[in-house]
Amino acid sequence: MPVSTISAKGQITLPISFRRKLGIKPHDRLVMELEGDGIRVKRAPDFFELEGFLGKALPRKEEERRARKAVAAHVKGAGR
Repeated sequence: MPVSTISAKGQITLPISFRRKLGIKPHDRLVMELEGDGIRVKRAPDFFELEGFLGKALPRKEEERRARKAVAAHVKGAGR
């Protein structure tokens, strides 16, 4: 059973065998939940995997294009 040590900053390293099995890569987001006297760690859902959650979804590429355009407009407007 792999063991991790908590750093002074409260960080842990997930064993490579776990990361490989679950496909967790650097910068992936994880969700943590208290479960009894333990912690359950799960991959956070990808925003684009929520397809159709708020109504009819557009193709992923179009959703990404619109999201980039909206962010660019917001950043441009914030510079005023």
